[in-house]
Amino acid sequence: MSAREVPQGRLRTPFYSRLAELDTLNAWHTWKGYTVPDALYCADTEYFAIRNSTAVFDLTPMTKYRITGPDALVYIDRLVTRDMSKIRPGRVAYAVWCNDQGQTIDDGTIFHLREGEYRLCSQERHCAWLMDSAIGLDVSITDETADVAALAVQGPTSFATLSRMGIDGLGELKPFGLMHVDFDGFELMVSRTGFTGDLGYELWTAPENAVSLWDYLFAAGEITGIRAMGTDALEQARIEAGYIMAYIDFLPANATMRTGRTRSPLELGLDWLVDFKKPNFNGRRALAEEKRSGSTWRLVKLDIEGNKPAHHAYIFADRKGRKNIGFVTSATWSPVCKQNIALGTVRMPLGAPGSELWVEIFYQREMHWSRVMARAEVVDKPFWFPKRRGLTPPDLV
Repeated sequence: MSAREVPQGRLRTPFYSRLAELDTLNAWHTWKGYTVPDALYCADTEYFAIRNSTAVFDLTPMTKYRITGPDALVYIDRLVTRDMSKIRPGRVAYAVWCNDQGQTIDDGTIFHLREGEYRLCSQERHCAWLMDSAIGLDVSITDETADVAALAVQGPTSFATLSRMGIDGLGELKPFGLMHVDFDGFELMVSRTGFTGDLGYELWTAPENAVSLWDYLFAAGEITGIRAMGTDALEQARIEAGYIMAYIDFLPANATMRTGRTRSPLELGLDWLVDFKKPNFNGRRALAEEKRSGSTWRLVKLDIEGNKPAHHAYIFADRKGRKNIGFVTSATWSPVCKQNIALGTVRMPLGAPGSELWVEIFYQREMHWSRVMARAEVVDKPFWFPKRRGLTPPDLV
């Protein structure tokens, strides 16, 4: 067993020079030690690139662990709640992992790169938990975050852009598939994955190839208005897709101080990722008991009347606000859906799809605060799910 942590501090990704050239706002923040943009020119413009053309996001700071060794599959399968024996080489799995109490530590994607070789990607760092979970198994865990440069290429023209760039075989790549190609003399991995709920891909390569990859990509996408984007636009898109995020929609179970502040996968709407046919995985006993006795909380997707985003709003069972049953965790006005949407958490058994709830919204205009009680319908589908997202090959636009 071995592990190598990424150094902490003010880091810059291999794509930073290209991002800095495009920056007009000087709006940056730190993501796991790396300097990344909130927005580069205009968050709205960057958002519409996701939905109308091609948008590019620097994924390099995402935590990436390489997992190999004779017991790699046994280890991965015990770590997460879904059956990883079904994920063959060349495929990617969305997964969630829990503590012994069945509370979610994090969610992420697991890439089955080659036979017995995996890459686990997540927003948060989990080296200590991964190492503890590997005790007694013949497995190697390496933090390769700094060793892999990555770009998310998302939007309706992403397939056309990458095809013009000269990536052969892309038309046969199915959702959650990956392939390795020799591109301009260097190895490039392409996965049909993303965090926008749209057609999209992610590109993975060694840091020394990053600038060349960026230049090829933007030359190929110029004709259709390719744009780099920051986290503000990505945040809006992921809410439309109904995707949850750690520290926003749930708290990692290994980082909380108070009881009752964490959520299980069943409470996050991820019950489809929990496979009780598996004989053993972290948190199985607790999750089986929860399934029998019922959950405390439920994740809800809300279609809210009006156009005032329900940031940090309380959720009520009735219009008069007599019974506080939960709160909003993510909210935005969706330009593409023309809806006021949100993700939230409410107490069971309330919040079933199709039910009516009420949201207390406070908003400020010119230093004046207003309060509205807005009707909200609980929906059971993502707000944005275009047909092109699942087509193979995608439409060439």
